[in-house]
Amino acid sequence: MRTVVNGEWMGTEAEEQMCIFRWAAYEQARRPELALMYHVPNGGKRDIGTAKKFKLEGVKAGVPDIVLPVSRGGYHGLYIELKVGKNKPSKEQQEWLHRLEAEGYYTTWCIGSKQAIEEIQNYLQMMR
Repeated sequence: MRTVVNGEWMGTEAEEQMCIFRWAAYEQARRPELALMYHVPNGGKRDIGTAKKFKLEGVKAGVPDIVLPVSRGGYHGLYIELKVGKNKPSKEQQEWLHRLEAEGYYTTWCIGSKQAIEEIQNYLQMMR
């Protein structure tokens, strides 16, 4: 379901995430380090059996959605929690962002693909 946020159309979280990764694929010619960016598939609705299996395999609630394991500005890498509309990070997501920041990662949460892309661009412009 698409909504309007600050005068702009915004899709679902999955649609916004696809926009980010389409942009990254296009930008890889200029910024090859974007090829290292990936999504952590922790979210989504699953049946109880699959959820239990994933938990045993190491899936943890609250892990940020997007990871760019490229060092910049004294940080080890970038973690982004993506939201849409008026959604905000859960308590578990906030805790992960704080703990990762304490370990030397740049962490943030963004509303929509536009804000996330701006954060990625700003991060990559930091000195190595």
